[in-house]
Amino acid sequence: MADDSIAVVDLDRCSPDRCNYECKNYCPPNRTGKECITLRGEDADEGQPDQVRISEEICLGETCGICVEKCPFDAIEIINLPQELQDDPVHRYGENAFSMYGLPVPQEGQVTGILGPNGIGKTTAVRMLAGELEPNLGNYGDPPGWEAVLDAYRGTELQDYIADVRDGDVTVARKPQYVDQIPSQFDGNTRELLERTDERGELDYLVDRLSIRPVMDQAIDDLSGGELQRVALAAALARDADFYFLDEITPYLDIGQRVTAARLVRELAEEDGKSMLVVEHDLAILDLLCDTLHMAYGEPGAYGVITDPKSVRNGINEYLKGYLENENMRIRPDRIEFEEHAPRTESQGDTLVTYPDLRKSYGDGEFSLDISGGEIRENEVLGIVGPNGIGKSTFAKLLTGDLEPTEGDAELDLDISYKPQYVTIDQPMRVDAFLSSITDQFGSSYWNTEIAQPLQLERIMEQNLSDLSGGERQRVAIAACLSDTADLYLLDEPSAHLDVEQRVQATRAIRRYAEQQDATVLVIDHDIYMIDLLADRLMVFDGEPAVAGHAGTPQSMRGGMNDFLSNLEITFRRDERTSRPRINKPDSQLDREQKREGEYYYAP
Repeated sequence: MADDSIAVVDLDRCSPDRCNYECKNYCPPNRTGKECITLRGEDADEGQPDQVRISEEICLGETCGICVEKCPFDAIEIINLPQELQDDPVHRYGENAFSMYGLPVPQEGQVTGILGPNGIGKTTAVRMLAGELEPNLGNYGDPPGWEAVLDAYRGTELQDYIADVRDGDVTVARKPQYVDQIPSQFDGNTRELLERTDERGELDYLVDRLSIRPVMDQAIDDLSGGELQRVALAAALARDADFYFLDEITPYLDIGQRVTAARLVRELAEEDGKSMLVVEHDLAILDLLCDTLHMAYGEPGAYGVITDPKSVRNGINEYLKGYLENENMRIRPDRIEFEEHAPRTESQGDTLVTYPDLRKSYGDGEFSLDISGGEIRENEVLGIVGPNGIGKSTFAKLLTGDLEPTEGDAELDLDISYKPQYVTIDQPMRVDAFLSSITDQFGSSYWNTEIAQPLQLERIMEQNLSDLSGGERQRVAIAACLSDTADLYLLDEPSAHLDVEQRVQATRAIRRYAEQQDATVLVIDHDIYMIDLLADRLMVFDGEPAVAGHAGTPQSMRGGMNDFLSNLEITFRRDERTSRPRINKPDSQLDREQKREGEYYYAP
């Protein structure tokens, strides 16, 4: 195989007890007596003895690809690396395993961002910069050590930083990616967790800025996802460190909380000189937050490349175009377009259902939700936005009949397919068996093209539901919702745990399904990009979170977004090149002008 190719064997998928070693038996070099595909054997450092390894020196490369086609479990990839990729990997996890190329460059007193798909190595890069993972420069059998890594980066911007990591002169604070794992790692309440990390004496300030004082004495086990996210961010920022690594700060947060978190991180960089490296999928927040941006591209699970830093605007625009100019690299066949449909023209379809004024109260002194009556139209996508704890999921459950209203009649006489906010798995069955139990269309040409492919389900069909990651569970849940036969499809936070690519694909799948099947869809989400691309009309929730909420009557996108964003005191503009939504910097000239004119959602 040429030096610019790699062979990857997914050991989680390689199942020799369920196959006849078709990869090994049909391999052309093997059939001529060479040992290209062999068993790992008892001395294997990774995997099971009866799983296969591929000799990259003997393999004929992607031009052959017979083993890829013959493997019944899609466990093998033979990949030609980009011709522009001249450097050796900074790290490889093992034989026929994931390879990482390039590292981001933390800048003192700045916020550096990383944008790219899941499974592409962003967290791996963070771990290396944090000193938690020693780069092996591709020599997984004989790691060369930090001194060799320093030699490899001598004369670059990373030289001094790597020297400090080698010498132990860098202190690092890190916010983990999956905050829902915190309760399994810490047994106590919020105050106890945060006081353990308070090294700068700024804890009270962080607690108030992130609005977590009401949960200071609550057990970590009892916190919601949004509360855990803000507690984890406060815990990281409370430490006295040289560099702060923040791995996804927006999951579970509403748009107001996202903006607050972004502004807090920026202030610590600008006013206190703190150096931040942020991995994030919310493009609007990256735009508001970062000084520079690295792109991450490659093949998820196979190899990843971190580009040199770019300006934030150019980096995001190139990402949306699917073409990285300096790298001469196409990372996506199609552009992500905004020009044609934001805001969309208000749907004029017939009325599907009219609902009356409703009220749901959880008791004296508890949360209550008041809903103004309105109509849901046929063949529309109705977006639902509002802060966390304001009653959006309560409204969804009133529609589905999972909750009874305190006042009013919520009997809609509709078949509703519902994807809940939190996707839980309680069935010990495979993905394909689960989905085929929902629809007779499973496996049909239409279902594969319009649901399975855009939601990237092919490679997880044979996995058990309980073994899926958060993003995989989310995509299966979206597919299950759209596969059912219903009058109304209701999806609560479909963007959660999805990277940018997956959000775009999920958005397209939902929108195409609504258009092609003449379906009516309600989408609750905090991702402005997703709502911008999806919705015909908008329903806005406001009030005081966890105390009292109010659901307004569905209205046009412009009217609804103006109401929603004015409550948050945030204005959006369109990028001149791509027409994507961008948050105006607070108190900028354009921000003041749009607020003065009452146009928070793009100037018409």
